[in-house]
Amino acid sequence: MARDYYEALGVPRDAGTEEIQQAYRKLARKYHPDVNKDPTAEDLFKEANEAYQVLSDPDTRKRYDRFGADFRHVPDDYDERVRASAGRYGGGGGRRVHFRHGVGGEGGVDFEDLFGQMFGGGGGYGPIPGADQEAELELTLEEAYRGGKRTLRLDGRQYDVDIPAGVLDGQRIRLAGQGGRSNGDAPPGDLYLVVRIKPHSRFRVQGRDIYVDLPVSPWEAVLGSTVVVPTPGGEAKVKVVPGSSTGRKLRLRGEGMPNPRGANGNLYAEIKVMVPPKPTARERELFQQLATESNFDPRKET
Repeated sequence: MARDYYEALGVPRDAGTEEIQQAYRKLARKYHPDVNKDPTAEDLFKEANEAYQVLSDPDTRKRYDRFGADFRHVPDDYDERVRASAGRYGGGGGRRVHFRHGVGGEGGVDFEDLFGQMFGGGGGYGPIPGADQEAELELTLEEAYRGGKRTLRLDGRQYDVDIPAGVLDGQRIRLAGQGGRSNGDAPPGDLYLVVRIKPHSRFRVQGRDIYVDLPVSPWEAVLGSTVVVPTPGGEAKVKVVPGSSTGRKLRLRGEGMPNPRGANGNLYAEIKVMVPPKPTARERELFQQLATESNFDPRKET
């Protein structure tokens, strides 16, 4: 972790959930590598995202506030182990626990000293389970839509990941036993991959529904037509109803994100009436004729 999470988001330590969310969204819009081409933008985006993932979860935030940068390495039963160790050392022997990178810890020993003397190496208090770990898995919309297999490397280790079709942004993929290493015969932790779907140049995702702009010509909008619309799964055809205006949405049922536990999302094609940017002389003549003969006024209520 490069910086304190609160500092990374630019919020105070007593910030509420909404303030944290607003700060993250502002930074995400500013530093997303698809928008900001500065070489440092991607690192700042990842830093803000990591901070948000921790501070937006109440339980994880409490652990971070208590243990600081080492919070991922603290066993879930830490308090029980401390109490047991205190009994072992005759009520603690005046020792105080200090977390080197902690937010509110007191002076004393650091984690390595604490865990080494209390829980490891011949102390007789049993093995320590591995800590769960978390990392981001960035996918294109098409990859999230189709699912499949992906091989990735994290900290020098290689992982084979099965991506379920229709996985959504923010969902977690669990790799059992692939997290932090354990002590002794205890089980290792799990690795959770948090899915991040990259912004798409054409599609917008809301829940399991997908939205796409559908450009149509003035005559297609007026007279109606059957046109091709793109979907993440390939092209589909849709009927443009005569008299369609910009903003009208055409629904393609089940063409949104797949849902392994229920109905698929829908795809909505939003009509955008486009005019020729450089009309020919004949086109200008026809549009002028239409303007002369038509009584339609789009600024009056119909």
